[in-house]
Amino acid sequence: MSHDFTQDPQFPDFPDDFLTPVDPSGSPDLDDVDPGFVFDFRQYDDLADGQRWSTWLSVEPLSRGPEPRPDWLVTSQGAIDTELGILKTGKEADVHLVERADPYDPDGGVVMAAKRYRAAEHRTFHRAASYTEGRSMKRSRDERALKRKSTFGRLVASGEWAVSEWAALVRLWSLGLPVPYPVQIDGTELLMEWITVEGEDGVETAPRLAQTRPDPDLLASYYEQLTDAMSTMAQAGVVHGDLSAYNILAAGDRLVIIDLPQIVDLVGNLNGMDFLQRDCANICAWFRSRGLPVDEHALFGELMAHAF
Repeated sequence: MSHDFTQDPQFPDFPDDFLTPVDPSGSPDLDDVDPGFVFDFRQYDDLADGQRWSTWLSVEPLSRGPEPRPDWLVTSQGAIDTELGILKTGKEADVHLVERADPYDPDGGVVMAAKRYRAAEHRTFHRAASYTEGRSMKRSRDERALKRKSTFGRLVASGEWAVSEWAALVRLWSLGLPVPYPVQIDGTELLMEWITVEGEDGVETAPRLAQTRPDPDLLASYYEQLTDAMSTMAQAGVVHGDLSAYNILAAGDRLVIIDLPQIVDLVGNLNGMDFLQRDCANICAWFRSRGLPVDEHALFGELMAHAF
């Protein structure tokens, strides 16, 4: 049974046009509706194979990249992540290419590198405990599980290096160092800037420094860039720990340092000085092989001056 609310004494007086008339077609007349109650929406198609909704808003704020964020970053809630294929396989992790774009703004999309660490039981290499000496985990429960090597401990271990690399990228990026911009971390997946160069067939991944044959001027510039970065790291009390021409990308006339999960505390780790000496030796050996007369002992002494 219908009820006429306009005649009910429990309710206040209603204006004569309170009930919006419906036209014969069945569509309501919305001309007099307050614009504040009107909103627009877009309908998105279902996802295809190899796609997922962007995980940007599903991770906690501290798992998103530091500010100021680059203009190319896609933060739309309607963005879709599309797998483009594998870029590199490694002993502990594989790197894939992922495009993040909103279907309603395809020109604003971006291709990123997705580094995905394997579970501990599927790795073919385990980093030496000397790298993690001096580190402490946020939760004592996690640290105890790691030491016991329990099932939960193995789960913690699978994400330990991802978290370590994320923290290193955020810290070094904030220091102004030449590292890929860290977009976000979600479990054992680390999304970061894809470092590219213009190739004959378009955009392609920047080569590793070891693959390049720079002319003398560019070689000297590369060495200066790298030693400046190592000096800044030493001042901040950290060491790359595994620096070589194989984990440095040559993006045209600039270098970008990659592969940072094993970053070492220069003072807190008893092997910190040894790792720094090894980084110096590796770098200087490569530059000497390309004809630049450099000395690892002189470089180590210079870095120590910056550190202390």
